[in-house]
Amino acid sequence: MMDAKIAQRPQFSAWIDSDKVGRKSSSSLRVPQKLREGRCRVLISAHLQPTRSSNRHKSISLEVPCSYREFPGAPRLQSGSFNSPFDEALILQNKSQEIEPYLSGRCIYLVGMMGSGKTTVGKILSQVLGYNFCDSDKLVEEDVGTSVADIFKLYGEGFFREKETEMLKRLSRMHQMVVSTGGGAVIRPVNWRYMQHGISVWLDVPLEALAQRIAAVGTNSRPLLHDESGDAYTKALTRLSTLLEERSESYAYANARVSLEEIAAKLGYRDVSYISPTAIAIEALERIECFLREEDGMAFGTL
Repeated sequence: MMDAKIAQRPQFSAWIDSDKVGRKSSSSLRVPQKLREGRCRVLISAHLQPTRSSNRHKSISLEVPCSYREFPGAPRLQSGSFNSPFDEALILQNKSQEIEPYLSGRCIYLVGMMGSGKTTVGKILSQVLGYNFCDSDKLVEEDVGTSVADIFKLYGEGFFREKETEMLKRLSRMHQMVVSTGGGAVIRPVNWRYMQHGISVWLDVPLEALAQRIAAVGTNSRPLLHDESGDAYTKALTRLSTLLEERSESYAYANARVSLEEIAAKLGYRDVSYISPTAIAIEALERIECFLREEDGMAFGTL
């Protein structure tokens, strides 16, 4: 029933790309230091078999980050084996091939708190689905000609929210886009009206993990965190707690929810920071699939 579904399991060749130089994997190779530290990317090249709707072979390439770091509680790779990151990349590709025809070109809007990984996950999803990617905050910055932090400082939050809504209105007319929205985009009902033209996905990350991420890179680019006192982590955690309390009901309007705590429990991780962006993208596609099943009923029963 699904013409675009892969007729046979695709044939993949894989490389570890640590310095933009691909090295073909081999069971005789040892796990590189950069792979263990999570500073590499996995490049998957696939040759798909012809489908019912097309008798032509199709070749695709997928580059995804991996984060198999060796520390207590994190999954370990056996020496000479790259199966874990490769398996994730293959699962991601197969899942995207299954659901892409049912998306009908609809945009995917990623919502969630600042630091939740919307840009990182969004770029992976856009690549694997063959979509374009954009960041609504970046579009506002380009339109105004200055950074979000400066927009808040010079014109106020109200001005920024108006510009944000304007960008989401423009994006609602487009197709095949993965959109990373600003953390506060969900607070305006009009924004939800525009995002309903596509499929919205909430990346739900624990506050402590969000605060750690933001503290690690600094709060200078986060205008809503500037007024808090204390060290970077405490400042971030305090303000994020308030923001989440104000926005949690709005985030729940999303068509799909990706909970990092649930992913960690499923994978047996003690800390959500051990989860790779690829695993989050896989969960996002699975949640989107569940939404499509509910939306289309039995018409989606062949997946």
